[in-house]
Amino acid sequence: MALLEITVAPLGTGDTSVSKYVAACHKLLELEEGIKYQLTPMSTVIEGDIDKLFEVAKKLHNVPFGEGAMRVSTSMKIDDRRDKESTIDGKILSVKSKL
Repeated sequence: MALLEITVAPLGTGDTSVSKYVAACHKLLELEEGIKYQLTPMSTVIEGDIDKLFEVAKKLHNVPFGEGAMRVSTSMKIDDRRDKESTIDGKILSVKSKL
């Protein structure tokens, strides 16, 4: 499994809050099969097959346009580890075990 960290930010909306756009993105994620995701204060982390992650990222990028935004900036970071299984929970547990 690969991990994708994504931040989708509408620009020029006249409002400093983006929570309605984040909520709309998460409604889309609830409908997607074959992925696991976790909301964080600054982004969303999604776990799944790399091809599925790219497909979902494109859908998420388009969500703010559907909510009226005219410009969207999307940042992504991918962790595609091939030597062993990598999961959201596994990465968190690895750090916690060292605390």
